[in-house]
Amino acid sequence: MTEMKISISIEKAADYTGIGRNTLRKLVEWEKLPVLKVGRKVLIKKDILELFITVNEGRDLRDRGNVKTVTRKTAV
Repeated sequence: MTEMKISISIEKAADYTGIGRNTLRKLVEWEKLPVLKVGRKVLIKKDILELFITVNEGRDLRDRGNVKTVTRKTAV
């Protein structure tokens, strides 16, 4: 039976999206991408990650001022 996870780690998110781990960590640090922290582990909900990619399509994710912030309110 295959498990469907609704949230994934930074490492899995990097594999899932093709965005580098360090870039994802910076986006979290800049509070552009909301996460759930469980101890030292950082989890990102898949639906938020997909929304983030859609909202920031065509933008340079390494430029803090160019990245649009995604929040849970945006997703609702």
